[in-house]
Amino acid sequence: MTATPVTVLESEQILNLLPHRYPFALVDRVIEHDPGRRIVALKNVTLNEPQFQGHFPGRPLMPGVLIVEAMAQVGGLIVAQMPELPAGLFVFAGIDGVRFRRPVVPGDQLRITCELISLKRQRFGKVRGEVTVDGQAVCAGELMFSLVD
Repeated sequence: MTATPVTVLESEQILNLLPHRYPFALVDRVIEHDPGRRIVALKNVTLNEPQFQGHFPGRPLMPGVLIVEAMAQVGGLIVAQMPELPAGLFVFAGIDGVRFRRPVVPGDQLRITCELISLKRQRFGKVRGEVTVDGQAVCAGELMFSLVD
């Protein structure tokens, strides 16, 4: 029997830290957090999500871009809790080496781990993200972000 992960941040707290809202809020819970360095979060994938109406009828698969976006949002939670950074909106500036290893389907729970690799001039950063389902690799890569004035 596996232990239930301890919740560090609930969905309401996540909504206070990230600007994303339905249908683009893709982080349900944070279960591990090493401030300014690393975070582990969960995303529950359900058939009720709007992308499954057209991706694909009869064979619902979570689009890869949404998996990458979920990684980015988890990475955003690292910088959103760093008080020394200026206020503003951090957005994608680049994606490197992202690979997909297996499809994600309704009923899966994404375990998303992001680690801060670098932060330059308090405006540019890079995180390494990894997504697994039941211990199996789904997606991994590096995501760059930039502060928008």
